[in-house]
Amino acid sequence: MGQRLRLFELVDYKNKTMNIDLLLLFREGVMYEIADKERTCTKQALHAQFHPWQVPKDATLVGPAILGSSSSPGEGLLVNTWTGDLPDKTGKYFATFTEFGCIPVSSAFHTKQFGWLIVNLFDNVKGITDPSLLELPAFCSNVPTKETQPVHFSKLFQQRTN
Repeated sequence: MGQRLRLFELVDYKNKTMNIDLLLLFREGVMYEIADKERTCTKQALHAQFHPWQVPKDATLVGPAILGSSSSPGEGLLVNTWTGDLPDKTGKYFATFTEFGCIPVSSAFHTKQFGWLIVNLFDNVKGITDPSLLELPAFCSNVPTKETQPVHFSKLFQQRTN
């Protein structure tokens, strides 16, 4: 409902550890990069439509599959894969959800600008365990917007991995 997304990423690369904490407020069109330890943040314009992790109403069923094994009960997970156009019609997606509970397992997005972006989801919990994580920390409330090009959602992943 609030069209908010909080991304936490812990990267350990070449003996360097990097923490990334982003709060994306799609309705407001802004993204905050939060440094909780230092109690600082930066604010940038966000160029993206909210894409909830659910089966869109206009999705087309690709088909069911079993992750793991179907040899014995409990050895596999029944999933359904869906496909369709991204909300802004700039690309396509494939999304896999569990048959029971409709819990997201993975999503793959393709656009001309960014190519493929594949997201796998692990340790999912139904609902929001701590709704306050979707609220802006008090120390970020009066931060001015950085004068940069608006951030595109797909670009967030490209920037972090290069």
